[in-house]
Amino acid sequence: SSYRKHEWEKHGTCAATLQVLNSQKKYFGKTLELYQHVDLNGCLLKAGIKPSSTYYQMTAIKEVLTNFYGVTPKIQCLPPEEGEKAQTIGQIELCFTKELQLRNCTEPKGESNRMQTDLQLGTEELSVCSDTLPVYYPSQV
Repeated sequence: SSYRKHEWEKHGTCAATLQVLNSQKKYFGKTLELYQHVDLNGCLLKAGIKPSSTYYQMTAIKEVLTNFYGVTPKIQCLPPEEGEKAQTIGQIELCFTKELQLRNCTEPKGESNRMQTDLQLGTEELSVCSDTLPVYYPSQV
């Protein structure tokens, strides 16, 4: 699909220097494996944070993920729409070392892999979530 092609060209080609990720098939296979292993939604669900119409505090979501994974994720949001007071989670990113170990996303980039779980929202207006605004966690379509 064109989405896969785009993701491969954007992220995969960088990963291609690694033996375990040096083909499109390996890259998406490994990503899927990591995605299932990481299970962001399940982790949030256990903490009672589920896609819904209620708003959450950004700090609460961050805390759950950081405690669960032991590393700082990068969470990006869509800004509140006009008349709204809440931002919407658009993307949660976990960062990995070249050895595919989780690492803090706050660490200097260096040579690393990022795994993005996209909630299929237009990503062009995404920015790092504000800690002070309430946040809406949309269900994945």
